[in-house]
Amino acid sequence: MHAPDWGVIIEPARLVGVEQFHSPNGGVRAHHPISDLGAEPFLDLANGDCQPGAHHSITHWLIVPRPAGYHPNVPEDSETDVDRTLPRWVIPGVVIFWTGFLLTFVARHVFHRLADLLILLLVSLFIALAIEPGVNKLAARGWRRGRATITILLGVLLAFLLFLVAIGTLVGGQIADLLSESNVYIVDTVTFLNDTFGTQINAQAVIDEVNDPNGRVQQFIQSQGDEAVRLSLAAIGVIFQGLSALLFTYYLVADGPRLRRVICSRLTPARQARVLNAWELAINKTGGYLYSRALLALLSAFFHWVVFQSIGTQAPIALALWVGLVSQFLPVVGTYLAGILPVLLTFLDSPIKAAIVIGFIVIYQQVENYFFAPRITARTMELHAAVAFGAALAGASLLGAVGAILALPAAAMAQALASEWGQRYDVVDSHLTTIQQPRRSTPTEQHPSSRDESAQTP
Repeated sequence: MHAPDWGVIIEPARLVGVEQFHSPNGGVRAHHPISDLGAEPFLDLANGDCQPGAHHSITHWLIVPRPAGYHPNVPEDSETDVDRTLPRWVIPGVVIFWTGFLLTFVARHVFHRLADLLILLLVSLFIALAIEPGVNKLAARGWRRGRATITILLGVLLAFLLFLVAIGTLVGGQIADLLSESNVYIVDTVTFLNDTFGTQINAQAVIDEVNDPNGRVQQFIQSQGDEAVRLSLAAIGVIFQGLSALLFTYYLVADGPRLRRVICSRLTPARQARVLNAWELAINKTGGYLYSRALLALLSAFFHWVVFQSIGTQAPIALALWVGLVSQFLPVVGTYLAGILPVLLTFLDSPIKAAIVIGFIVIYQQVENYFFAPRITARTMELHAAVAFGAALAGASLLGAVGAILALPAAAMAQALASEWGQRYDVVDSHLTTIQQPRRSTPTEQHPSSRDESAQTP
């Protein structure tokens, strides 16, 4: 025992090597003849007491020679000299990352600037698909494609302008009549409410509130002056965009064969056949779907015109066209949304007439679903109501009102292309796959998709 620091050094003769013992108050010192004792971690005495006469429980470790740079807290496989050179892939990776980031930013900026142009091209594409069957029929009769395209486009444009003029005249006349005869309408409405629901509304008080210059009604009317200017500018922009879409449509249809030759010249013969088949299918199905919708719209407009004319509704032709077009090109809810305008206009004249209009709209919708629509769409393609409604919602979410209108022909074209893809097989008999046919249906009135399925079944 070394007295000053109570370090204990023992070298048992029976062991090979050197053993080191250490108490909490000291350890092996430099004056020991073994030169490498400090290179190995030491062990403490078990009881931590090095007083003379105390009993100690001693453990020991063999001291193993270590390299000169060894330290007990540093792993043996670590290197003191670290290679700080960057890997070769770091700089190219950084360059690729920032290049991709900048290209993405530029692409987003360009897409944002060209969004209106892309929408115009999309609208033009669907219009071209819709009118190309008619152009092809006229071209087969000897018409030049340019003249046939202009004729059909002018016809569509003229019909659309007549529709807008009729609806605009109707709405403008009703607004002017409502403002000029507001007192009469207020008295009639208040009288109806008091007689029907037993209320005690004072008609004169309502008239005074409406005619008060500082009242809420007059202030609202005055605040719409700026909106009228804004709507006028928006209308001019819509007209310009419509003319641009018609111009793109003309070139897509008139030069359709040349455009298809340019595209097919880059493809192999097998791919050319597939592309042309898909193109023809899209033209036939999209055009057929739109033509069937237009025919159903004309039927709806005709029957609604008969009812509106018989009950003495103002502007029956304009209202009938409104109901026919909106009910056919807005799926599921289009019929009821289209019926709001005629119901409101007839309600101002007579609540009984409004009830007649509501009843006829509901009855005609059922007649159309079970009688007219199956026979007209049997030769084109029927689009499921759920698919049409979902497509309209998706289109409205993406492109607004334009997307909602284009969603139906897009869904029809997608369904047509999907129906021609892949191989079909016979369906096993099960109560889960049984389709109950209508009572009056005949085998020849089978859905076209079912006929295609049976024809393609191996």
